[in-house]
Amino acid sequence: MRRPTLFLTVGLPCTGKTTAARRIEAEQNALRLTKDEWVKALYGDENPASAQDVIEGRLIQIGLRALELGSNVVIDYGLWSRDERSALRQAAADRGAAVELRYFEVTPAEQRRRLDQRQAEAPHTTWPMSDEELAAWAAFIQIPTPGERDGSEPVGDPPAGFATWDAWRTHRWPPSVS
Repeated sequence: MRRPTLFLTVGLPCTGKTTAARRIEAEQNALRLTKDEWVKALYGDENPASAQDVIEGRLIQIGLRALELGSNVVIDYGLWSRDERSALRQAAADRGAAVELRYFEVTPAEQRRRLDQRQAEAPHTTWPMSDEELAAWAAFIQIPTPGERDGSEPVGDPPAGFATWDAWRTHRWPPSVS
């Protein structure tokens, strides 16, 4: 039996994550889980912060179950923090799955161009984003290390206060809106 793979797309908005996720979906016969599509379907033009983490967490639960069933999965969100990526890498390993991390990066000018193009051609797929927001997010993202990218770097221990990565994952992606 082949070993399923969890594909993680990492990057800021408009860097090519969803385009790549769609390609992975087709080429690897993977279940693609794209948070923005769910938020748009449920909330339309709204993008409530309170729902973001819950939707991500629910999609992760679906993805982990699909891995258990032997299916490839592609998680299509930014995964800006190392802890998020570590929790998912560990969860995949716990289920006997491989992990491929794909990092996407473009210049700020190209990111703005892509966002403007997306807003002009397919506004129903995105939300307005200011240059200030884009700059703040660029300062926040923890760029994956080469060892994270190629899988050679061990996951390590969960953050202080959490006995396991599963406990941290449940805290990071809560089961319901509070």
